[in-house]
Amino acid sequence: METIKASGMKLVDNKGRTRIFSGVNIVDKSDFNPHSQRFDCADEQDIKRLAELGFNLIRLGFTWGKIEYAPGLYNDSYIDSLSKIADWCEKYGVFIFLDMHQDLYSSHINGDGAPRWATLTDGRKVHPTRFVWAEDYFWGRACHRAFDNFWNNKKINGKGLQDWFADCWCHIINRLGSKPAVIGFDLLNEPFPGSDGGKCFRRIVSGAAKEFVLGKNVDRLQLIRDLFSPQREKKLFDAISPAVLRSATSKADSLIQKFDKEKYTPFIEKLGKAVRKTGTQKLIFLENSYYSNLGIPYSALPLSIDGKRDDQQVFAPHAYDLMVDTPSYRWANNARVGSIFDEHRRSQERLRTPVIVGEWGGFGSDDDETWLEHIVYLLNVFDRYQWSNTYWQFIPGFFDSPLLKVFVRPYPQAVSGNIVSYSYDVDKALFTMEYIQDSAGESTICAPFTINELTLDSAEIPYKKENSAVSVISGKGRHTLNIRFERK
Repeated sequence: METIKASGMKLVDNKGRTRIFSGVNIVDKSDFNPHSQRFDCADEQDIKRLAELGFNLIRLGFTWGKIEYAPGLYNDSYIDSLSKIADWCEKYGVFIFLDMHQDLYSSHINGDGAPRWATLTDGRKVHPTRFVWAEDYFWGRACHRAFDNFWNNKKINGKGLQDWFADCWCHIINRLGSKPAVIGFDLLNEPFPGSDGGKCFRRIVSGAAKEFVLGKNVDRLQLIRDLFSPQREKKLFDAISPAVLRSATSKADSLIQKFDKEKYTPFIEKLGKAVRKTGTQKLIFLENSYYSNLGIPYSALPLSIDGKRDDQQVFAPHAYDLMVDTPSYRWANNARVGSIFDEHRRSQERLRTPVIVGEWGGFGSDDDETWLEHIVYLLNVFDRYQWSNTYWQFIPGFFDSPLLKVFVRPYPQAVSGNIVSYSYDVDKALFTMEYIQDSAGESTICAPFTINELTLDSAEIPYKKENSAVSVISGKGRHTLNIRFERK
């Protein structure tokens, strides 16, 4: 498999081609169990099927608790099962990046992530979840204290929590980092600020209430009318416009900026230094905090090691609409989520790194396919910004989901030269790409449907179609490639 590297704001391979990736999350959120040491969220046939559909990237997630069940003791049998996944991915030409996953810090706080020995709540009680899965982020004192202790690097057995965490990553990289399919390491899923995260929630809720009562961005008479409309629920959700959302979330900007600069930046520097000491030069993935999923600006600095910027880093933002994980997701608001990704674009331009969107989407109802229009919208946003992505998430029944009606689609996988722009018109079943080459070369496009016509600079040319990809050869200069597919 090719070596994938960062070059400015794009990804390239060892042949100098611009690379774009499209794929899914496959994440095991379970903790250590001596009777179950296998990664069993996907098997070889799943990897093969993903490749056949044209997907070429997996965010492969696992928890700290699954790997390091006691300080310094690692679940190598489980890592062996991850190694097998990496080998299957190599076999079928699918790349992966490794994700140390967490939600609510730990399974001992209604979530997943850290092992029990690293979950320091200082006696704060954990209460059962009553409303939504994420509520401990909002008011869970045990969750907040556990994160505070992590960010403050509280010591266990004479060594700080972050140092144990870094050593665990080094062990994983020493075991898996040389696998050809592995392109990099996602250090920590959706870092949460701890006690300040609870303050963020209160500020955002207060800001939202004031916006609806006093703000200039809400038409209150129209809102009252909507209470009696046939599509009442949708219209009420739509009243939370991008301006309303941003007005509310802006109240927490200072807290997230403080966390990003004072806690998260030193953390990624510590982890980045540890990762590089293993000898690997593969990509290091930097995520935004949980609250930046809502569009609060990401303020962490680019990864630097001993004062020198690391040139192999990727920004891996997440974003979801407000109704994700609920039946109301069928009414996800394009403009609202689009504004969050526009903010992530500004972060990318500040960081000057490539982007792989680590999480986006979320399953809707199989009975109502209204939500698919939102998926098409977001895929078009990623195409416009030339971003790679991994959808949340691969679950049983994925291959039978209505999602695949729109998620399986053409995109450039490896382009000789620089991409100017590319897009896919679903209604016309037409893929278009403009690109510039300094010399002759071959480019590969994901082509998961039957091709009716392929033209380069308005002329039909020979091409090679193999499985879900088509390859074309073109010379030096600026080109326009059009591929028209058979409509389904």
